[in-house]
Amino acid sequence: MASRANGTPDGELMVVSADGLRGQPAGADYPSLREALEQWDSAEPRLRALAAQAEQAEQGEPLDHATLLAPLPRTWQWLDASAFQTHADLMQVAFGHDPIEHDKPLMYQGMSHTFLAPHQSVPFVSEDGGIDFEGEFAVVTDHVPMGTPADRTLGHVKLVLLLNDWSLRSLAVPEMKTGFGWVQAKPACSAAPLAVTPDALGDDWQDGRVCLDLLVDWNGQRFGAANGREMAFGFHDLIAHAAATRDLAPGTIIGSGTVANAAYAQVGSSCISERRAIEIIADGRPATAFMRFGDRVRMEALDAAGQSIFGAMDQAVARA
Repeated sequence: MASRANGTPDGELMVVSADGLRGQPAGADYPSLREALEQWDSAEPRLRALAAQAEQAEQGEPLDHATLLAPLPRTWQWLDASAFQTHADLMQVAFGHDPIEHDKPLMYQGMSHTFLAPHQSVPFVSEDGGIDFEGEFAVVTDHVPMGTPADRTLGHVKLVLLLNDWSLRSLAVPEMKTGFGWVQAKPACSAAPLAVTPDALGDDWQDGRVCLDLLVDWNGQRFGAANGREMAFGFHDLIAHAAATRDLAPGTIIGSGTVANAAYAQVGSSCISERRAIEIIADGRPATAFMRFGDRVRMEALDAAGQSIFGAMDQAVARA
C-alpha cells in the first residue's frame, strides 16, 4: 500500500501491485491508510480484493512514485528500539560511554506527526549537528491492548515499513546525558513509499524479523547491506515491551533500530556513526565525516528475485 499526495495531510490510500508499478485508489470508505488501520478488520478484505485487481494490467492505473508520500505521513505514535546488539556495541565506542546494563529492549518515543516522503529533500538548519542516516525496518500495528504478551503480539502487526531514522549526532550525546531522551537530535524520519503486509514478505518474515538486506548507498556508493535477521529482540518482543503499561493505538509504528550485523567488515553499516566507530577501533580516530548539504542517500530492500519490496528512498540533504 501507498499514500499518494492529494493535498490532504494523510494523502490518498492506494493499493499497489507487487511490482510497484500500478495502483488502485482504496476509495471513499478508506480515504487514507491511517483511517483504514482504525477499521482494519473491515478494511482488509476490501484492500486485498483491490490488491488482486492491481495485479491485472487492465485494472490498475500506472503509479508515479514521485507522487507518493510516506505510507503514513503522520500517525499517533512512533516508538523506536535499538534491537541490534552489534549497533549498540559500536555506538558505545562512537559515543565513548559505558555499556547500558539491561534485560529489556531499549526504546524511545519519537516524533510521529511527520514522516517525510521518500523523494523529498531533507531539511536541516546546519551541517554542524552531525547529520547521519539510519536505515531500519519497522512494523505498524492495529490496536494492541495493554499487557499483551509477546507470544500474542505478531497478530497485531498489519504492515511492515522501511525507514530512515535521521539523527543529529552532535546533539545526541548532550541530550542522552540529561536522562530525558532525544528531542533536537531526532528530527522527522523518512519512509520508503510502499508498506507491505507481513505475508507479502514470505520466508523473509521469520520470528518477528525482516530477513532482508537493507541496501544503503551514499552519494552513489554502496555503504551497507546489513540483514535484518540479527535482531536481539524480535518485533513481537518490542511490541510487548511498548504495550506493557499502555494500549497502542492503531497506526502505531515500532522501529527495529539501525540494522547492523556482526560481520560488518563484509556487509558494511546502515549509519555513518557505526562506520566512525569501526574506524576508531581500527585506527584510534574516525575518518568519515557526517553528511553535508547536497549529499544523497538511497535505501531499499530487494527480495531473492531482485524485486524492490518497499520501493526506494532517494533523498538529498538540504539547508532548511
